[in-house]
Amino acid sequence: MSDRFASKNSKKFDLKTSLGNGLVSIFLMTAVIVLVVAFVSISTSIADEHGAEQDAESSVIARASLAFCEDSTVEVGTAELVERWSEEGVKLVDVYIRVTGLADEAGLHAVHIHETGSCDPCSAAGGHFDPGPHGHSHPDGNHPFHSGDLVNIRVDESGDGELRTTTSRITLSPGPLSIFDEDGASLIIHVDPDTYCPGGEEAGCAGGARLACGIFELQEDS
Repeated sequence: MSDRFASKNSKKFDLKTSLGNGLVSIFLMTAVIVLVVAFVSISTSIADEHGAEQDAESSVIARASLAFCEDSTVEVGTAELVERWSEEGVKLVDVYIRVTGLADEAGLHAVHIHETGSCDPCSAAGGHFDPGPHGHSHPDGNHPFHSGDLVNIRVDESGDGELRTTTSRITLSPGPLSIFDEDGASLIIHVDPDTYCPGGEEAGCAGGARLACGIFELQEDS
């Protein structure tokens, strides 16, 4: 009888041992799965961050030196365009413009990207950049719907001004919206403010005469 009792206890012990070993195995498998998922998540995060860093490092940059239209030997500022990637896949271009020495021109001034890379004279910059397919570059005729239309820059009483804005209407890299086509592009600062032509085509509504001009050039260090 003692042998039978010992046998029963042995079976119970074996069953408990088996169950215990099974639970340990399940626990270990679960732990391994959790670690694998965590590793994959961390690796993906690192890859995303690395990709973002690569995108930032591969930004395309263009700059222009701005000079008076009446006297091109007098520089009045600089313009910089920085093209970057966006989550939508649409390229965004950050616009940075700084001007100085315009104390006689305090107030708002229209700013546009023009269709030709020429400032000699400023009228050689042509109309507003508007590649199409139904492009209409006349400054007052299709304003403010041109690809190159930007917002006003404000010049203070000391003659300094700064503009920071972003546009998705142009690109610097090759494509249908690239300002670096066969004849390049310029930046024009106008004498008057841009009213954005709320009444349609009106003479001078996009800023009137041209005050300063600069030709955009791609930067090799971009």
